[in-house]
Amino acid sequence: MSTEHVLDHRTGGHVGRRIRESANKVPEVTVYFWIIKVLTTGMGETASDFLAHLLGPIPAVGLGGLAFAASLVLQFSVRRYVAWVYWTAIVMVSVFGTMAADILHVGLGVPYALSTPLFLVALAAVFALWYASERTLSIHTIRTRRRECFYWAAVLATFALGTAAGDLSASAGLGYLGSVVLFAVAICVPALAHRFGALGAVTAFWTAYVITRPLGASLADWMAVPGRRGGLDWGLGPVTLSWTVAIVAFVTFLAVSRRDAERIA
Repeated sequence: MSTEHVLDHRTGGHVGRRIRESANKVPEVTVYFWIIKVLTTGMGETASDFLAHLLGPIPAVGLGGLAFAASLVLQFSVRRYVAWVYWTAIVMVSVFGTMAADILHVGLGVPYALSTPLFLVALAAVFALWYASERTLSIHTIRTRRRECFYWAAVLATFALGTAAGDLSASAGLGYLGSVVLFAVAICVPALAHRFGALGAVTAFWTAYVITRPLGASLADWMAVPGRRGGLDWGLGPVTLSWTVAIVAFVTFLAVSRRDAERIA
């Protein structure tokens, strides 16, 4: 019997009602979660570049920041996980997180070799504060406003870190396709380590979560950039649109089927 059920028995059902009222605000981790996560990382990468070319860097960042803030306000306003609300916020984090990493490199001249460890330190600081406050980093317990704040701070840091790491590998001579192979192999490491008991579930999850960012971004860049840069030259706009359509299709499926929603007895 779970702790929640024990407490529910002892208090005549009051705890049970509080648990139902405080449903987890993030989806269950399924294969759909990882597919959409990779799609959002790639779409965010090409959408950020597309908007910067179309509107200019400063207007694009301003627009991205407003959309990011609005999506988080909406996410915090709902009381449970809602597929389209949650994944809209993830898309906006992806776009804005890419812009944040690009601003440091393009706008301020910070090399990827420096920004990557800086974002790593920022992510470690978020995790340290989160754990010191809540004694857990599990995404299965995002039931309070404070934990949700920590969660989204960590998500934003992982996107910025992953963007910088992906650009670092691409500029270091691997190219976009080489980076896809690198990160595809890398993401198998935490999965296998957890499978054979060498890595805890929470650590494995967040490690894989970080790696999905450069994996998806490198794949989308490879599809979009010209052949002279080692890509397929499909263009930023078409790649952004096609990946967006795929995201909408998967999120619509989950919204209808609720296969990734928490099931509370």
